[in-house]
Amino acid sequence: QVEYRVEKAGIIHAGVGKASFSEEQIADNVRTLVDAVVKAKPQSVKGAFMKRATLSSTMGAGVRVDPQSFAVA
Repeated sequence: QVEYRVEKAGIIHAGVGKASFSEEQIADNVRTLVDAVVKAKPQSVKGAFMKRATLSSTMGAGVRVDPQSFAVA
């Protein structure tokens, strides 16, 4: 089950791991989140659905990532 919340501006907030998780576990969780968001995309939306993605710890600075790098084939 994937839980996330969406702001009016289209910003998605979701927890994808803890500091104790391995890099692979976090990457798997991000892929699962991206897959769930893409599946929830309305049919009427055309073009790029996810333009930017940033990962951050709770109080840390964000690190930009390419959302296409987590796309599920």
